This record gives sequence, structure tokens and C-alpha cells, in this order.
Amino acid sequence: MKTKLFTVVGLLLSGMSFAQLQISASGGYAIGSAEIKLGEKVSTTTTENSYGSYGEGVNFQLRGTYFFNEHFGADLGFGYLHGADQTVSEVNLPNLELDAIARARAYGASLSMVYRFSNNIYGRFGALIKVGGKTEAVVNQKSVFSAAEATALNLPEGSYSDTHYVEDFHGKFPLGFVGALGYKFDVSPNISLFAEAEYYGISLKRKDSELVEFNTNIVLPDGTVAVEGFYTLDNLPPGYSKETTYVDELPNDNTDPSRKLAQKVPYSSFGINIGITYTFKTASKKQ
Repeated sequence: MKTKLFTVVGLLLSGMSFAQLQISASGGYAIGSAEIKLGEKVSTTTTENSYGSYGEGVNFQLRGTYFFNEHFGADLGFGYLHGADQTVSEVNLPNLELDAIARARAYGASLSMVYRFSNNIYGRFGALIKVGGKTEAVVNQKSVFSAAEATALNLPEGSYSDTHYVEDFHGKFPLGFVGALGYKFDVSPNISLFAEAEYYGISLKRKDSELVEFNTNIVLPDGTVAVEGFYTLDNLPPGYSKETTYVDELPNDNTDPSRKLAQKVPYSSFGINIGITYTFKTASKKQ
């Protein structure tokens, strides 16, 4: 029994002799991968699909890595994604102009295993979760009234409604994959620079959404605002709801705008990160 205990203690001390703690900070840009159809672009002559991933954009990361020996370590990371605009709907017709984009503003965390192939080359892979944030949709719409509508509203022909609104979407707890391959260059015994290629594989199922801005003005053909705030958050037009819940099943006769079918949206990406690492304790093999 004593022999086994001494063996375990010896292995732990041997591992500690290689122990190394690092803190890294980085920034980078990612492009979408595993892109799906997010919407359509419509004109008088064509309709075109719009593809993308909300994982595209600028990201910032802070990571802590603990190496148990010369090769293996564990990595805990936290990051922020400032997503690029993705086209959800774009319509250019004589009586309707619509521009709807969406973008991620997300916080995530990862837990990974790290393997050091050499003093300069390393790889890491593990689990990725989204811990906060939103997908923000921004919509601008210009809709010209028909002659009958203009007459009913006592407006000159050619008048239109000008609508702007912002809707924040929130998702259910997701679990994804992260993998990276990097190269580091030592500047000093404690400081090094690194560059890495990183892949995120993750999708988010929508849970709910909330309108945070809504305004519709009635505008005359010459651009003069005839009625400001015709519709607002406190006076939404038919078909809109301030809060929406997303579910997996709805009756065919559903007319409640506050309940819609859920869908999964992609956050997968492939990007390049550049950063700096500070090593608190340099590995030193026990003699």
C-alpha cells in the first residue's frame, strides 16, 4: 500500500515539475462556415437566395492555459463575437423597399485540451458554449400606399409609410465544438506572440425575441413627415408582437403573432486569431 502511495505522489510531483500557467489575449476575424439560407433578395426581375452564418465577424478572446507536462494542458477561454451584418431580406420593388439585416452580439466560453507538438506548434480542441448575448435584427421598410389606402387616409397619391424597428433574438443553451492549430514565437522567457487558425462548429435554436425599437412615420411624396409615430412600441400594427416565443409545434390555424415555430441558426465559422501570451511559470524538468 505504501509503495502505491509513494508511486502516486512521485507521479504528481513529476507532473508538477513541468507545470506551466499561461494567460493569453487575442483578437481576430472569422468567416462563416456551414452557411445556410438566411433570406432572399428580391427585385422586379429576380429572386436570389442569401446565405450566411452569424459566426462571421470580429472576435476577442481571453484564455487561461495550464500545462500538466511538456505536451498536455487544459484551456479555459472566454470570448466576445461582434458579428458582421447578414442579409435576412432585401426587397426592391416599385411600391416596397425593405432592408432587413441581423448580426450577432454574443459571449461564449470554451473548455479545451491542448497538445504541444513542439515548443512553437500547438493544437487544441474541446467544447464550446454560448453564455450570453443576442442576435440583433434591424429592419427598415418603405411601403407606398395604394390609391385606395391614400384616399382613406386623406393623403396625396404616392405617400408612404416609413418603418424602422429592432428585434433582439435569444437562444436556448447550445453546445458546440472548437478546434485550433497555432504557432507561437517567444519574445522573452515570459512573453510570446502567436497566430492560430480556429474553427467553431455551433448552431443556436431560438427561444424568444423582443422588439426593443419600433416606429412608423407617414410620409408625403415630397419627403415631408405627415404623421410622426403613427405606430410605436406602445401601439404596434396588426401582425406584430412585442415579445415572441418560439416553439416546435403550432396548430395550422394559429393567428397569434406572439408564438412562432422555432428554427436553428448557424454560428459556425473559420477564422484567424493573433495575440499575446504571458507565462507565469516556465516548465523545468526535475533533475
